[in-house]
Amino acid sequence: MKYGNGMTYAIRILDQLLEVSVVLQQDMSRAFEGTGLTTARTHLLWELHRMGPSTQQALSRVLQVSARNVSGLVDALEGAGYVQRQPHPGDRRAFLVTLTDRGEQAMATMEAEHQELARQLVTGLGPEQAGALEEGLAHVLQRLHGLVAEASAGGSEAGR
Repeated sequence: MKYGNGMTYAIRILDQLLEVSVVLQQDMSRAFEGTGLTTARTHLLWELHRMGPSTQQALSRVLQVSARNVSGLVDALEGAGYVQRQPHPGDRRAFLVTLTDRGEQAMATMEAEHQELARQLVTGLGPEQAGALEEGLAHVLQRLHGLVAEASAGGSEAGR
């Protein structure tokens, strides 16, 4: 397929990135079946695993969602036994969200699966190819973050 202005490669790359996104989402949905987890709940668990016990306010900032949204996610995860709220030792008005044993086990499994999938995805790529892919994806991701930030700030879409 040819596109005007020499954009053939750019369109192919975007199409492949969109397909990767769809396939990863399908794989996550398959992996979450029967767990009570969704992408948003898993993202909260992943960040909690990475950060350690955190306030809902801190989770709201890192997830870039409203406090109300985090409260709903924590309620669902607490009901499913993945997290618990504990009184904050330094602020009696706040609670710390912590992983339960079930949450810790789920995250250990998820981290192992994450590492295995990463290994499988790059199998067959030489160090040079893997490095070029990593560099290219980092560039695309940086550009995408910039475009999203610009659009969120009310910037023009003309830069796209």
